[in-house]
Amino acid sequence: MEHLLAKAETLTEALPWIKRTWGRTVVIKYGGAVMSDPVLREHVASDIVLMKLVGVNPVIVHGGGPAITSYMERLGMPVEFLDGLRVTSEEAMEVVKMVLIGKVNKDLVAAINGHGRLAVGIAGDDANLIRAEAVSERLGRVGKVSAIDTTVIEGLIGDGFIPVVASVAAGKDGGSYNVNADFVAGEIAAAVDADKVIFLTDVDGLYADFGDRESLISALSLEQAEETIACDRLDSGMIPKVTACVRALRGGVRRAHILNGTIAHSLLLEVYTDSGVGTMITHGDDSPGSPDDSFCMNSQGEVTL
Repeated sequence: MEHLLAKAETLTEALPWIKRTWGRTVVIKYGGAVMSDPVLREHVASDIVLMKLVGVNPVIVHGGGPAITSYMERLGMPVEFLDGLRVTSEEAMEVVKMVLIGKVNKDLVAAINGHGRLAVGIAGDDANLIRAEAVSERLGRVGKVSAIDTTVIEGLIGDGFIPVVASVAAGKDGGSYNVNADFVAGEIAAAVDADKVIFLTDVDGLYADFGDRESLISALSLEQAEETIACDRLDSGMIPKVTACVRALRGGVRRAHILNGTIAHSLLLEVYTDSGVGTMITHGDDSPGSPDDSFCMNSQGEVTL
């Protein structure tokens, strides 16, 4: 009986959060180990489906860096990074499209559609959803977002589907660009007026001391997040995520979350429970401390208060 009562309490705790998110759009950046682990991918897919069934409009954005590297190495192609971005030649761009659109996208769509006729996979260059321009000549076909046209996303949501977007963008020259999926998620979240943007990664969130697992920062303000970027000591993998969170919130998104996707059902725990499991960035009303609190990183790339 106690076990059943605990389940009932969990459902009761979720009720106000279900009411708050009903009819809202939530952008989820799918990344990290969940992309390669089929068990984790199924957990994420089932969470997304449950969110859809209780009234949320999920929009999924993904990249696929490790998979792209693996395929390039198999093909004997050089793998090179510059300032954390993949140098993408015309030939490499073909592999990027093949992996992101033909493999990663289809695997996630299939996992979601194992629960019903729910997901539709699209690329950012479909219907000019994402327009981009080159970052630099040295990086080749690496782009930065210049415009978002939400027509196709809004159409799919209106028809009851879950859009799953591969982070490939259209260029003015008719070619495609490889765009960081974190930045794409932030830009799309702002463009569709999302209630939340959620980034799935392989760590629990931001820490006051990365060596101390008890120092997870559950919430911080937009101003504090901007200060962590200005300090220029964020871990390289967190820079695009925190930057994308800031961009989304400055664009009108209410909340941004950074979660550990290797924790089973972390999406549901963060969205539908009182305590949550990751780091939440807000406009300040729900964050601890004041916007003036010192919020930088120490020399090991860890957040310090």
